[in-house]
Formats: sequence, structure tokens, C-alpha cells
Amino acid sequence: MIIKKLYKQLLQKIHLTVILFMMVLLSCSDEVHITRTLDTPPAIFPDYKEITIPSNIAPLNFKLIDSLDYDKARVTVEIGSQRLVLKEKKGQFTFPISSWKKLMKDAQGGTLHVTIQACEQGQWVSFPTFQIFVAPEPIDSWLAYRLIEPGYEVWNEMGIYQRCLDSYKEKVIINNKRTDYSCMNCHSFCMQNPDQMLFHIRAKFPGTMLINGERIEKLNTKTDQTISALVYPSWHPSGKFVAFSVNDTKQSFHTTDPNRVEVFDFASDVVVYDVNRHEIITSSLLCADSIFETFPTFSPDGKTLYFCSADTFLMPDEFNKVKYSLCSISFDPESRRFGTRVDTLYHAKARGGRSVSFPRVSPDGKFLMFTLSGYGNFSIWHKDADLYMIDLKTKKTIPLDALNSKDVESYHSWSSNSRWVVFSSRRIDGLYTRPYIAYINSAGEPAKPFLLPQKDVDFYHRFMKSYNIPEFITGEVKQSGYALSKKAIDDKGLDVKFVGMR
Repeated sequence: MIIKKLYKQLLQKIHLTVILFMMVLLSCSDEVHITRTLDTPPAIFPDYKEITIPSNIAPLNFKLIDSLDYDKARVTVEIGSQRLVLKEKKGQFTFPISSWKKLMKDAQGGTLHVTIQACEQGQWVSFPTFQIFVAPEPIDSWLAYRLIEPGYEVWNEMGIYQRCLDSYKEKVIINNKRTDYSCMNCHSFCMQNPDQMLFHIRAKFPGTMLINGERIEKLNTKTDQTISALVYPSWHPSGKFVAFSVNDTKQSFHTTDPNRVEVFDFASDVVVYDVNRHEIITSSLLCADSIFETFPTFSPDGKTLYFCSADTFLMPDEFNKVKYSLCSISFDPESRRFGTRVDTLYHAKARGGRSVSFPRVSPDGKFLMFTLSGYGNFSIWHKDADLYMIDLKTKKTIPLDALNSKDVESYHSWSSNSRWVVFSSRRIDGLYTRPYIAYINSAGEPAKPFLLPQKDVDFYHRFMKSYNIPEFITGEVKQSGYALSKKAIDDKGLDVKFVGMR
């Protein structure tokens, strides 16, 4: 009898729990009586209205920042027969990852219809429905970036991190706490491959750290024949070479100019490093004394090397007269020889006197994206810096108005399938660079970009570091920060050799 009584009580508790659970579900999906529909779309942060996203992106949590004086709010997201209703909680709409993934499971190529409703003085009103388009193509699964204080000239702690894009999981690749707070920069991957990576360590334990599968090398890259140690990198698609600039770089700081920080070169050349032979090669066309050459990048077939080139001026007095053109030279990886002619794709002087930086070619070889600003090559603080693109078949220049803002757009990189770009922008507050992601269709038409989603909507208003050099990678970097830092500290490094002109 006692067991039977306990069993009956247990059933009653289960029944009550089920009823309460169903009440919660119903309360989330109950229809409300809408008294009126507003004329203007909702103001939300981040602005996810009319954007294009991949189906494998983390939930787009947001908050309503409209001036409407409301007591409570909810959002309805619909696609086909699926419908997700979510109540505002603590001022935010936070989607459970499981519910979001279920919604996105069959959403590729479809459209999400999003409706926000708010209760104002006991009356429910509805904002006009907006759309979120889901692209047919997915995005690479991880994003790598450096986190650093926004000024760059003053820093303490920094590190290179990686973020899983279908969740909010962030992992450290290496933090400079492990290397006695040395500077680390210029991380780069071979064709978005997390197993082929490099980055530089400056100050204490200096060297270039190169990851090639299970092997980690530390390289001493300054030679008697080159201006500096190797600087801005671009991998050859074969993984056998890396193009670098070598630069004598200085910084200055404006007191009244809105551009704040100026970075410029007193001298610069372009070279290519042979990964297997540990040798540096170059061409007389890439290291002229009367020319600044910098920011090299290989084409996806490995047969063309693009770079930025400008006439030299008296530095730093004439820093704002330096205008970089976009140029290219052929490269034969078999013979390790460069072409005998430099071609110009974007001539700065002939195109209104603006200056090119950060060229990057889409992996399908169709488009080259670059940053265009008033002068110089390091445009990360230039308010007028915008993104442009060249159709490499027609050589036509395409303004990317959908991606640009009134503030700085600078560094950018492509996904492995050539359908997505990530770029740095200071559009939120003019101080910190945050990563924005945008879809580029096969015709080269850009969609409205979106801010990298975070679990906490207010994250970017509290986080006091800039996202620097965002790079897509197809998987997680497996090498541990401990192994990398131990190699940096314990290894004296391999001296690379300059073997001259090719």
C-alpha cells in the first residue's frame, strides 16, 4: 500500500510538471491581440534587418532600441511551416541554440520573416515584418583574429584567438602572457587551412612561428640584404612559399586630425620565402629604391603576385602624398622566377589620387577586394577608408557601397568558398574595430553585412579590445598555445638565407 501510494504521488507530480511545462510553452506562443501596426521598422542592435546570413551561423541575439515606451515584447521568426516565438528577457531577445539550429536546419536559400511586437500601456503593437535571407552556401566554421587595445601604439596583453561561428565558443591560439608580454602579429593561413599558419613574435623571443601540420618552426628572418625581418604575409596556395613585405615602419600620432594614428614606411620591398629551402628570393621589380612596395598577395593559382606600389617621398614630412597603386607580377613556382614586367590594375594617380591597401583575391580567382583611402598604405585609422573590388576578368572596379559606412572599413579576408567576406569596421563608435560578415554572390554583388553575433547583446559595448586581422579558417587550430610559446622561448630559431634576385 505504501509503494502504491508513493507511485500515485509520483504520477501526480509528473502530471503537474507536464501541465506547467505546457503552460510555459503556450505562454511563449500564445497569440496576442494587435491593436495597430506601426509604420516604421524597429530599431534594433545589432542591426540584423534585411541581411544575408549562412545557415550555420550562431543565433542572432538582439535587443530593441526603439524609443517606444513598452512593458514587454516578443519576436516571431517564421520560415515555411516553422515558427519560433521568443519573449524578451532582461531587455534582450536571446535564442536558445537548439531552437535556432532547428529553425535553420532546412533554411538554406530561404527567407526568415521576423516580426517584433511590443506591449505599450496594455496595448499590443506590431512593427513591420522584416526579412533575413539565408544564403545557399555555408560559411567556414571558424574565425581567427587578434585581440588588442585599439590604439596599437600602447598595449599590454594581446593574443590570437579563434571563434567557432556556429556557436559562441572562443578559444585562445596563443596569448602573450606566455611569452613575457611580447608583441605578436600578422597571423596568416594557407588557403584557410588551420594546419598551415604563421605569425610573428616581436620584442622578447623574436621570430616568425610557422606551423606546418605537426611541425612548428621558429624562423629568424632578418638578413643583411633585407630592410627588416619579414612583415606582411600571404601564403602561396601550394603551401611551399609565402610572400612577405619587408618594411622600415614608423608611427606618429595626430593631435587634431580625426585619423588619430599614422603608420607609414620609410622604405619597403616585397620578397618570397621558400618554406622548404628556408630561402628568401625576390626580383629587382619588387625592391626598387625609388618605389615603396608592400602588402603582397598570391592569386589562387599561384601564378600571379599582387602588391601595392607607390613612388617614394620625403618621410615623414610628405606622408600624405604617398599614393599606392595596385600592381601584379607573374611568378613561376617551379623555377622560382618572377616575370619581367609589372602590370598596374588600379593606378592611384589616374584614378583620383586615392591609395590602395590590403589586396585579397577570392579563392575562385574571380574578384580582388582592397581598401581605398586618401593616402598611405596603412588605412586602419583613415576615416575615408572604404572597401572596393576588381572583377579580374573585366578589370572593372566595383564600389562596395553595401559594405561601407561613414567610418573606417579596413582589413578583410575571404571564405574558402568565395561567398563570404569578413572585414574590420569602426562604424559603431569610431574607436574599436569589430568584425562584420557579408555575403558576395557569384556575380560579385554584395549583401548588407552583419556584426559577428555574440551571446550577450551588450558584449561589444563592454569589451575593451579591437578585433584585428579577422581570417576565416575551415577548422580549429589544434596546436596548443603552450607548445607554441615553449618553441618561441626555448628555440633560438633557424636563420633563413637571402639568395638574391630571380
